[in-house]
Amino acid sequence: MVSTFGSLATAYSGLAAARAGIDVTGQNIANAGTAGYTRQRVTQTSIPAAQTGFMRGTAALAGQGVSVDGIARLGSLTLDAGVRAAAGSSAYATARAAGLDQLETGLNEPGDDGLSAKLDDFWSAWGDLSTHTDDPGAATALLGAAKTVASTLAAGSKAVDAQWTSVRGTVAGQVSQLNDAAKQVADLNGRIRTALAGGGNANELIDQRDQLTEQIASLAGGTTRANADGTVDVLIGGNPLVQGSDARSVALGGGTRLADGAPVTLTWTSGSGSAVALDGGSIAGNVSLLAPANASGTGGALAQASAAYDTIATTIAAQVNAVHATGTTANGTTGAAFFALTAGVPAAQGLTVVPTDAGGIATRNAAGEYDGSVADALGELGKAADAPDKAWATFVAGVGTASRSATSEATLTGLALTNARTQQQSGAGVDLDEENVNLLSYQHAYQGAARVLTAVDEMLDTLINRVGLVGRG
Repeated sequence: MVSTFGSLATAYSGLAAARAGIDVTGQNIANAGTAGYTRQRVTQTSIPAAQTGFMRGTAALAGQGVSVDGIARLGSLTLDAGVRAAAGSSAYATARAAGLDQLETGLNEPGDDGLSAKLDDFWSAWGDLSTHTDDPGAATALLGAAKTVASTLAAGSKAVDAQWTSVRGTVAGQVSQLNDAAKQVADLNGRIRTALAGGGNANELIDQRDQLTEQIASLAGGTTRANADGTVDVLIGGNPLVQGSDARSVALGGGTRLADGAPVTLTWTSGSGSAVALDGGSIAGNVSLLAPANASGTGGALAQASAAYDTIATTIAAQVNAVHATGTTANGTTGAAFFALTAGVPAAQGLTVVPTDAGGIATRNAAGEYDGSVADALGELGKAADAPDKAWATFVAGVGTASRSATSEATLTGLALTNARTQQQSGAGVDLDEENVNLLSYQHAYQGAARVLTAVDEMLDTLINRVGLVGRG
């Protein structure tokens, strides 16, 4: 009787294990399209036969069924770490590529709307005036071309200012996302630790946490470190952003305008308030675009672009004014400036044309006679070795090269991220074909255990209700 009733328990354990397998397989199938979901499997072990004094000496005994030990999450810490590293690199490169591409597009080079074309028109207008010094139309065309150069420089400089402000606003939003994600990871750490300590299942919570740690890696290049209690620490530049159920936060500071010339900083809000060292991520990529300009030209791309606009404006004003001052205007003035720079604003935004009509242009000599030599010399400035045109062309080429390099890097790091995710999903992703096979297997196991249970039930019915009836009557 002991072994017979034991068979009932064995059959029931088979039913329970098969039912658990069906439940987990159903969970996998239901989440086949859920982002961040990691497939799961029932872990089970066989229960050995009981060796009691009563049964000792009998024939070999079968085990006592199966034990469901838990639900395993089929993720790989190594592959997950690879995805986070690739995400940080890709986000950094993508941020820089986007910023440089926008900057390059705003130059409008080559094209009719670019500064190069406007400078060509300006020098050509001086050439036309040199041969038609007494033609008011040629003078008007020159003034128009000069104002177009000034407005083109101002528009380009203001566009860079606006882009800088926009990128800084983006960084502020990303820092807020980083702090929010850190708080959520710390909260999930606490819930996961509690669930695991109580013997529960925290697989879905771990999936949520992994998505957040990948988001942190994309923002700031963070890495993770697993702890024995099921929690993870998130590190940025070797310093903890999340430690167990505690989260730190970072603050954005430094320059708020491009004109400030101050670096944009990221600091810890707790402790000594030291600078945050970023390993990668979109925040680092954007902050690199916001860096101040330097004399070597290796500063932030936007500040260097603004400096280039100012240099071109200053050079144009200086070179044109130096030659224009050698001539005489219609009212007999010698040494008159053609361009002026407005104090208190960037040179490119403050470049203005001084003459308002033909009378303010130096088209005469000291005797008051028309003389095209000054206009001719001004027309030749565009061909000089130190012409602003050449400096502008060098700057444009540098931006183009940097943009192409950044785009190439973004493409390569994007492919690396795709490959890392593909490898991760090869083990962690749900394969519907595999899950359907597993479902059939568990269904057959359930049916087989049910038949064993029925057979044992019939045996017990015979023993209990029919044995001893022979000979009665």
